[in-house]
Amino acid sequence: MTNNTDLQNKTVLITGANRGIGKVIAESFLERGAKKVYAAVRNIDSATPLVDQYGDRVQPIEVDMSKPDSISNAANIAQDVDVVVNNAGVLTSTDPLQENALESLNYEMDVNVGGLVRMAQAFAPVLKSNGGGAFVQLNSVASMKNFTPFTTYSASKAAAYSVTQGLRELLNEQGTQVVSVHPGPIATDMVKQAGLDDIAEPPSLVADSIIAALNNGNFHAFPDSMARQIQDVYQNYATNVVEANLMEG
Repeated sequence: MTNNTDLQNKTVLITGANRGIGKVIAESFLERGAKKVYAAVRNIDSATPLVDQYGDRVQPIEVDMSKPDSISNAANIAQDVDVVVNNAGVLTSTDPLQENALESLNYEMDVNVGGLVRMAQAFAPVLKSNGGGAFVQLNSVASMKNFTPFTTYSASKAAAYSVTQGLRELLNEQGTQVVSVHPGPIATDMVKQAGLDDIAEPPSLVADSIIAALNNGNFHAFPDSMARQIQDVYQNYATNVVEANLMEG
């Protein structure tokens, strides 16, 4: 079964909605007809610019990906949510031979993977009660290709992608569309800190690719030039392996 999600008059929760990709997703969704956006952020005040721009269509809500209670509390508040976009994540520039490699890996796994699992556990029942909707996970091209200076981040994103595949199968049973988004370098503070701003592309590409995937019932979204380079050679594998039910023989 292919699920399609129209944003018109939908209520959306976006983690990390105060800046970068998350903020642009929030703006794009509201411009495309979403009724309300829960801006899920660690610091409520950081969502003030969105509230100033869109008024009561934006409701800030506290979410810290490393704090399970904040996620469960948010799910209790946002009982009307139709679409969840799990955008928040962390990046360190750490290769596996650095002294702090395990520390970085544990940090990124806790937020990027543990946070995803916490979000899915908290919001899957909410989405089910509201008719299914969609769960969108911001992964990365680094989930498919390791980039040595960011090895621990790449490992966490590969794990998050694997979890997202499991969620696709599980949530399909309740009519929830799952989208796995795989951007390359996007113009954000995180990418600038990583020293990749000279090849970064606009965050609007990510928002547009999510909207297209929701409308078309797609599992994968490849927003930018680097992502599409991977898509060109990965799509056949994705269709015949990742998205196929190999257990049926």
